[in-house]
Amino acid sequence: MEKINPDNRVLDLGCGYGRLIPGLATKAKSVIGIDTSFSSLLLAKKLVKNIPNHALFLMNAIHLGFRNNTFDLVICIQNGISAFHVNPKTLIKESIRVTKPEGKVLFSTYSEKFWNHRLEWFQIQSDAGLLGEIDYTKTGNGVIVCQDGFRATTMRKEQFIEITSEFDVNIKIVEVDESSLFCEITVL
Repeated sequence: MEKINPDNRVLDLGCGYGRLIPGLATKAKSVIGIDTSFSSLLLAKKLVKNIPNHALFLMNAIHLGFRNNTFDLVICIQNGISAFHVNPKTLIKESIRVTKPEGKVLFSTYSEKFWNHRLEWFQIQSDAGLLGEIDYTKTGNGVIVCQDGFRATTMRKEQFIEITSEFDVNIKIVEVDESSLFCEITVL
């Protein structure tokens, strides 16, 4: 991905406790973080309290309360495209809507090559009682299903290509360290 222009306005979808905001804020004119978790935003507020060029909002990523063509860069990393449990096409469409022409939208998901590590991590979370027991009869092919109804998925390169094909965009997909797949969308 290219460097962030210091005049850019950046939107962080699913910002959680705000861990990306300090780094983004040093490189951009302004950073807005949104999340649907009020408790996460309260943690973020403490973390970024001394950063003047940021704002935090309780907001759903598929119903963004921003005008068209507002941001230079929209990011949704850490498998947000799957973890948000929304229609990926709707999420991408809404992200493109708020991005300026020639702006970028960045999504990341786990690589298929990272499957064993990811499944091991979820098993540790399950053993600790943070998730339900993994249902290994339904788990596989990039999907982890727990008996409590929790479901974790990923996106493949082909899925990104298919979903973005109807939009007026260019995409570049890069695998990093055999752990993450990044889809960089340039809005035309």
